[in-house]
Amino acid sequence: MNHYEQLDAWINAHFDEEVRFLQELVRVPTDTPPGNNAPHAERTAELLAAMGLIAEKHAVPADAVKAQGMESITNLIVRKPFGAGGPTIALNAHGDVVPPGEGWRHGPYSGDIENGQLYGRASAVSKSDFATYTFAVRALESLGLPLKGGVELHFTYDEEFGGELGPGWLLKNGLTKPDLLIAAGFSYQVVTAHNGCLQMEVTVHGTMAHAAIPDTGVDALQAAVAILTALYARNAEYKKLLSKVPGIKHPYLNVGRIEGGSNTNVVPGKVSLKLDRRMIPEEDPVLVEAEVRRTIEQAAAACPGIRVEIKRLLLARSLQPLPGNAALVQALQRHGEVVFGEPVPSSGTPLYTDVRLYGEHGIPAAIYGAGPRTVLESNAKRADEHLDLQDLRRATKVVARTLLELLGA
Repeated sequence: MNHYEQLDAWINAHFDEEVRFLQELVRVPTDTPPGNNAPHAERTAELLAAMGLIAEKHAVPADAVKAQGMESITNLIVRKPFGAGGPTIALNAHGDVVPPGEGWRHGPYSGDIENGQLYGRASAVSKSDFATYTFAVRALESLGLPLKGGVELHFTYDEEFGGELGPGWLLKNGLTKPDLLIAAGFSYQVVTAHNGCLQMEVTVHGTMAHAAIPDTGVDALQAAVAILTALYARNAEYKKLLSKVPGIKHPYLNVGRIEGGSNTNVVPGKVSLKLDRRMIPEEDPVLVEAEVRRTIEQAAAACPGIRVEIKRLLLARSLQPLPGNAALVQALQRHGEVVFGEPVPSSGTPLYTDVRLYGEHGIPAAIYGAGPRTVLESNAKRADEHLDLQDLRRATKVVARTLLELLGA
């Protein structure tokens, strides 16, 4: 039995334990908002300690957390150094998730297993990769080989709000500087590029008035409709701007939230919109933001008596492949094909992730972990999110094998 087969055998022998670990992680809510995520970090650290993995707890200052609209964040780092002369490889997954919403057949924090599927919020994205990466590292350690380099587990809690207080905070404060990164993803492709994202809040100010005498007011909602029409019209133009990155198509804009008005018999005096503009890797974020602002301002200018405020909520830059990630990507693909019995392509994704923050610090990265072929299949961010446990088992083997190859026995 060679070393790769020994890794596979260890993971098979400990797979029930890995599943129980993931169930425990799913059972501690991390809904963001409200974003009270420190309790999950504490529970994770406790579970890791029981396996002999000591996690450093890095609590983000409360004022920074509250300014971001959350309640608590404690990021975790587990460091496993081996011998000198090799790379430090970080493995990052995020524990924060969107609230569960309605329509669950299995409880969102149940960790129920049915027909080989584990159910619960973040079972697929991305508490699953807390398990993938933890047990890959444990399998690697079990070999007792003279490896070179080291591994770090980064378990962070600010992906849903942009990552600046998750990986961004760890990197900015000099708490880590790995040579390579594997970040939470799915099992059937290695992602090397992703979209950027601009999120903005637009507040449209008019003048309230009684609906019986509407001419005494200025209808903010009517102006908001004009702004929405102008914004949505841009999507027709965005479809003509095609990315050269496989897996990524074109930019697009979505308005995800609208609030305003006070009553049915009152002309609305204020309406707010929250929009999401996805950027392909070829786009310049500065020019994109200027174009969106210009579209809003021109539409508002055509509405007499209307004033608009435009606030940037998030600017997440796109991820582009960095020189130096080839060996990592190729190792994941090579071992993925062996374990899954089919080619594992590399591509981009229209999502945006925390990985861009590592990229901005010059750290070559690949996105790979446990999960199905598409986000839609996993029900991520929808009711009954779930993970095929065989994907978890096999992805753990792929990551463990990749670490062994890159750390060079």
